[in-house]
Amino acid sequence: MNRLSIPTVEHAHTASQPLLAAVQQQLGVVPNLMKVIGHSPAALEGYLALNGALNKGKLPPALRERIALAVAEYNGCDYCLSAHSYLGQHVAKLSAAEIAAARDQHSADARAAAALQFAYQVAARRGHVSDAELAALREAGFDEAETIELVLVVALNVLTNYVNNVVRTSIDFPLVTARQPATA
Repeated sequence: MNRLSIPTVEHAHTASQPLLAAVQQQLGVVPNLMKVIGHSPAALEGYLALNGALNKGKLPPALRERIALAVAEYNGCDYCLSAHSYLGQHVAKLSAAEIAAARDQHSADARAAAALQFAYQVAARRGHVSDAELAALREAGFDEAETIELVLVVALNVLTNYVNNVVRTSIDFPLVTARQPATA
């Protein structure tokens, strides 16, 4: 059950309505997460701006979806696991095996596996990664721009995980649950 309301687009904050309308136009639907974040037009604008900017970055959509899955699993966010499993399959065209592997920070693709291991360490160690972990990412072929984008993809997903875990946002995607919910 939601701990904050999920307004309809029509009943959202006036300043959030055009942003939510743009989400509707782009996705064909306005996910509950966006409606919840829309309680704060500033938060919604910031989230959408960073997400949009990262979509123009160097990291491909399939890798961003894998990272989202790994971070959501780590943070026990059923909403994000559900959303990114759906997006991973239908938008990034990941197989069911790749989606399952990403949740465990693995991939059949060596470069993606290195990124997932690094992303997990960024989340688990709150950014305090070791020199060796950063070197492993570099050895896998990630340049400095990709490294920064990877950290920001983790941070953006932590943000949505935390919002959904606090709010207990109603899941409007096919349900996927964390294997072991995060504990406080």
